[in-house]
Amino acid sequence: MKSFLTAIVKAFKLFISYQKTNLSAGMEYRAAFFTQVFAMILNNSAFIIFWMILFDRVGTIEGYDFQAVMFLWALAAVGFGIAAVFFGNSTYLSRIIYNGELDVYLLHPKPVLPNLLMSRTHVSGWGDLSYGIILFLFTQDTSISHLFLFGIFSLLFALILVSLRVMYHSITFFMGNAEELAARSSDAIISFTLYPGTLFKGPVLLVLHTLIPAAFAAWIPYEIIKNFDLTKLLLLIGADFVIASIAYGVFHLGLRSYESGNRMGARL
Repeated sequence: MKSFLTAIVKAFKLFISYQKTNLSAGMEYRAAFFTQVFAMILNNSAFIIFWMILFDRVGTIEGYDFQAVMFLWALAAVGFGIAAVFFGNSTYLSRIIYNGELDVYLLHPKPVLPNLLMSRTHVSGWGDLSYGIILFLFTQDTSISHLFLFGIFSLLFALILVSLRVMYHSITFFMGNAEELAARSSDAIISFTLYPGTLFKGPVLLVLHTLIPAAFAAWIPYEIIKNFDLTKLLLLIGADFVIASIAYGVFHLGLRSYESGNRMGARL
């Protein structure tokens, strides 16, 4: 138990250290930093007008109204922003593995996967993060309970997204560069979570509960926040951590067969 807690503390310290470094690097060019953030907020905001016009004409879509869809958009934006800002290397894993750049991380006295994921940030992710929070505050019930649940669901969304990327990028260990496959799966989960889950039926719905777990990322959280059910919340958290565990296992299984790129390097 003591060793487990020690590992958690060390991982948290590593996380804080990386975020300080990444934020400092981003803020070296403040104008570019804030321009990217503002541009991302502006780009995302344009879709609000589309949904306002659509729901003004149709009322509801398969049981979802404007507020419900805005919840999905806010959740996706914050979850995506968390993944982009704090786990930016999750989009580059195939390239790192394929080019032999993983060697550098294997030399570090730190857990390989967390170290790898946290070592890069995407500045534009702050725009998604800010946009999602603002959208939630202006369109949703802002009671303490809903704010708390939204925070949990945002973290779980990021967990699902990063885990999905890790899982599909790890195919590179076994079958060559899987960057395109991983990118498409990542795009798919974002795209599907932006639309009412009740639109999808049959085999497509099965895929969205398994290979592309959009249901766990957004639709089930919406059902819980709409009609709170503690049992369903605990099951959701459990299912999300099962997905994360599978991704972690696939990555480390692939790591056993990893062939060094024979690169020498150092990271400060």
